[in-house]
Amino acid sequence: MPDESLIRYEPEELVPISALTQYAYCPRRCALIHIEQMWEENIFTAEGRIMHEHVHDEGDESRGDVRIEHGASLRSLRLGLIGKADVIEYHRQNDGTWQAFPVEYKRGKPKPDDSDKIQLCAQAICLEEMLNVHIPAGALFYGKTRRRLDVDFDEALRRETQDAAQKTHELIDAGITPAPVYTNRCESCSLMAECMPKTIQKKRTVESYLKRMLDET
Repeated sequence: MPDESLIRYEPEELVPISALTQYAYCPRRCALIHIEQMWEENIFTAEGRIMHEHVHDEGDESRGDVRIEHGASLRSLRLGLIGKADVIEYHRQNDGTWQAFPVEYKRGKPKPDDSDKIQLCAQAICLEEMLNVHIPAGALFYGKTRRRLDVDFDEALRRETQDAAQKTHELIDAGITPAPVYTNRCESCSLMAECMPKTIQKKRTVESYLKRMLDET
């Protein structure tokens, strides 16, 4: 049984860990997926899905002082999260104990924001709650660069992750989709056609202009 002091959410209130990534990337995208239940696949999401499916289908294995587990189920009742880890490596320590080290696979390259790091940190927090351990670090593997990016779960990233979890819950509970704000990243979003950021934002700009003119007269 989990420590009752950690329980803030009931099992039916849990949201996917991936929702935090969506929120950190774009709150409107998060709302379109998790409130309005929209999803459209493009070449980028398809490649990512295939990569995750391939990793999850791999069997567990051992390599010397490293044990590797694929597709492990995760849950945090404190942050209200549920999901799966692509890979959890367990590294044997000098005292014979095993240190968990989560690894998340991404199809592209490192992002300028912390959305991928937040997802990985959320996985670590879930593992810490489930296993009653401390996990100091993990890694992101990017398919485009074929390299790992080591991630330290410092206090700043943990606070950012907890804040993203809280705001994601608040967004979904409110059931209100934020208005669009067009940026360059919109062009690679699979929900570009459904979101219509340019069209809606232009309409709002025109409406604001007309309102301003009426107020002045």
